[in-house]
Amino acid sequence: MAEQHPDPSPPAPIEIDSDDAQSTYDGSNSSSSTSLASSVFKYEWKHGRRYHSYQAGSYSFPNDEREQERLDMIHHVFYRLLSNKLYLAPINPDAGLRILDIGTGTGLWAIHLGDEHPGAKAIVGNDLSAIQPAWCPPNVSFVVDDVELDWTDPLPWDFIHCRYMAGGIKDWPRLVQQMYENTAPGGWVELQESANTLYSQDGSLAPDNPMVRMMEGLAEGCDKIGRTLDPAPSMKKWVEEAGFVNVTEQRLRLPIGSWPRDPRLKEVGTLMGVNFIEGVEAFTAALFKDVLGWSQDEVTTLNEGVRASVRKGDAHALFDFLVITGQKPE
Repeated sequence: MAEQHPDPSPPAPIEIDSDDAQSTYDGSNSSSSTSLASSVFKYEWKHGRRYHSYQAGSYSFPNDEREQERLDMIHHVFYRLLSNKLYLAPINPDAGLRILDIGTGTGLWAIHLGDEHPGAKAIVGNDLSAIQPAWCPPNVSFVVDDVELDWTDPLPWDFIHCRYMAGGIKDWPRLVQQMYENTAPGGWVELQESANTLYSQDGSLAPDNPMVRMMEGLAEGCDKIGRTLDPAPSMKKWVEEAGFVNVTEQRLRLPIGSWPRDPRLKEVGTLMGVNFIEGVEAFTAALFKDVLGWSQDEVTTLNEGVRASVRKGDAHALFDFLVITGQKPE
């Protein structure tokens, strides 16, 4: 049921802003690592959106400018959710650390980290798409790479960061094992991901809410292509099984909509509402049409329902956001 909480030990409930009667939306391979100046700038176009061509089909969502703006907004969401922190692992990047950002997207996390920590020796972001900016701090660089291929890094990393990769990985245990093998002794890894089952604390999110139907369809589509939408609940186990020690899992509330009373969570929730309103087309296009076989009319109806539900604001929907950290033994 959508309104049930999936975890028996949840963090403290989010207080609802009773004055927020309605929403305020206006409706408006390492072995084949590739230079950013190569043919990876060739793209695929479908459903009116642009998609990556390198390892085509392994990631089901666009990489065009509209999507890049959404990803930059999501970076801010997670930064604010973590109380203005880029990571929770007990590290000091300025101590000359070598840092890898898996699935860097627009590269904003790596750039933000480079700006805050000029003492970091090297911050490298990899991704299937060459969508990162040409200008960045001197200790930040980007490569086009598929992290699911064999890693051939000549030197181990002091910190490996992996965030918002649900739906993009076929074999998570293998990826986490490669992270372990390429982490320096004493180094850390951190995985940040939402547990992608929407729920509400007060029963306001009905099982037939369009937001719930969208998430269920995304999960079904990702399962069909063998790339789970919900790796988060298993991440702590995979990190422990890979051999990491001092493993911790922290769970935070990630609201959808402007209903929280807490100002920081209201900001986070408002942006997540925008994420649903403006991002639903990108979420559903390829998976619902190409994988699930939905018609354009069916997808359009669902997308409109999602936008209407977020704008109405009476369903106090949220995800749990998990942060898992682990250290490689000395």
